[in-house]
Amino acid sequence: MERRNSKPREKEYNETVISVNRVTKVTKGGRRLRFAATVAVGDGKGKVGLGTGKANEAVQDATNRIIKVDLVEDRTVSHDAIGTAGAAKVLIKPAKAGTGIIAGGSVRAILELAGVKDIISKSLGSNTKLNTARACVEALKSQKSAEHIAELRGKSVEEILG
Repeated sequence: MERRNSKPREKEYNETVISVNRVTKVTKGGRRLRFAATVAVGDGKGKVGLGTGKANEAVQDATNRIIKVDLVEDRTVSHDAIGTAGAAKVLIKPAKAGTGIIAGGSVRAILELAGVKDIISKSLGSNTKLNTARACVEALKSQKSAEHIAELRGKSVEEILG
C-alpha cells in the first residue's frame, strides 16, 4: 500500500486550554470520571473561537464558533465595549501602541489568540474562567469598524472619523 500525503497537515489555528474540569457521574457500578475542557482557538490575525467539551470535541466546538474581529492597524480594537456572560462582565478599551495586553487569565488568552497587541481590559462581576472568556468574546463580537458604521449611515469614512 502506498501512503499519500505523508506530511502532517499544518494546523490552521493555535489552541489554548483555558480550563479543565473533573466531571464525575455516579452509577450503580461506581463513579465514572471524565474531563470537560474549555479551549480557545485563534489565528492571531483577527479570528478567535471558544468551545467546551471533552478533549478534541472542545477544539472542534471552538473552531465551529470562530468569529472575525475588526482590528485597527492590526493591533487594537476600535472602541470601548462591555461583554456579559452570566454574572461576568468584561470591559475592553483600545490602547496606544506599545501598551501591550493588560488583561488576566482567560481574557488574556482570548485576546492573544485574536491577534490583539495593545488593549486594556477589566473584569467586572463574577470571575469564573468560562464566563469571563465568553464575555470577552461577546465584547469582541460587538466591535464595529469605521467602514461598517459609515456604510450603515450612508456616509464616507472621513465624515465618520471627523
